[in-house]
Amino acid sequence: MRKIFVIVLLTTITLTVASGQETTGFKPQGKPLALIFTNFHNDYADNNTFSAFEITRAYLGYQYAFSAEWDGYIVLDVGDPEAGDHQYAAFLKNAYVRYRKSNLSFLFGMISTTQFKVSESIWGYRYIEKSYQDMYKFNSSADLGFTIDYRFADFISADFSVFNGEGYKRVQSDDFLRPSAGITLNPLESLTARIYADYMGDEVKQKSIAGFLGYEDNVFTAAAEYNYQENVGMTDGRDRFGPSFFTTYIPVPNIKIFGRYDQMNSNTLEGENDPWQINRDGQLIIAGVEYSPVRGVKFAPNYRMWNPENNSLPTINSVYLNCEVRF
Repeated sequence: MRKIFVIVLLTTITLTVASGQETTGFKPQGKPLALIFTNFHNDYADNNTFSAFEITRAYLGYQYAFSAEWDGYIVLDVGDPEAGDHQYAAFLKNAYVRYRKSNLSFLFGMISTTQFKVSESIWGYRYIEKSYQDMYKFNSSADLGFTIDYRFADFISADFSVFNGEGYKRVQSDDFLRPSAGITLNPLESLTARIYADYMGDEVKQKSIAGFLGYEDNVFTAAAEYNYQENVGMTDGRDRFGPSFFTTYIPVPNIKIFGRYDQMNSNTLEGENDPWQINRDGQLIIAGVEYSPVRGVKFAPNYRMWNPENNSLPTINSVYLNCEVRF
């Protein structure tokens, strides 16, 4: 781990020297940020119906540019920490300083993690549902740490990060860090491929690996990813894995038609008859339409079905109207 801190130190020194060569005449400036996710939905299971209005997330923040290369970012995440209890709490989602120049980017502080940022960006419907790794809690979407990202050419970039490993809702609670690395390829302007890996632990290490391939143009998007996590929670032998597929079609500029399929699986431990997390395994289907009447506002009526692997649990059918407000 000593090598990691040497890398951070050398990078910081390099960026400090580089910042002395900034373009004069830059005027420092900042702006407030706000992003709201809300919905109304009906859930049907075992002849029972449940309806609710929800505000699932409200991100409130501020971004400030100190110079052309340096900026800072702070965001509060106001949401329901126990999904469905409607008891809101505020968490520090992001609080970091960032350096960007030419092909190099460096972030330090409470930052967004890197494991699913590409797939989430191309999925594009975070206000409707999280991307695969985020939804099934493979890792947190933000954590304390640093990230170095470098674009070697138009078609290839790589990132290296070290995270606390606890996420943004908990500060340091053990001695483990989570190093990670990813490579992103863009052989064509419309094609994105990425492979990512991380690990965390001591004698028993939790290891994650993910592969992603996506096509995106002005009208059509299609993507597939596969995720595997070994020794979940640093518990030997407990693995989980599965694919996700999603697509979007844009018939006119302000309307999108989208669909998604996830499969969540876990392995069966020696001496057991069922997978170790059978109650959380299953298949998810989402299909819907997004309409944006004005810039910054989106509505998305959609249908969802959760089909659990455990046959004793009911299939859940849901109808949602999701809304995103950004300003």
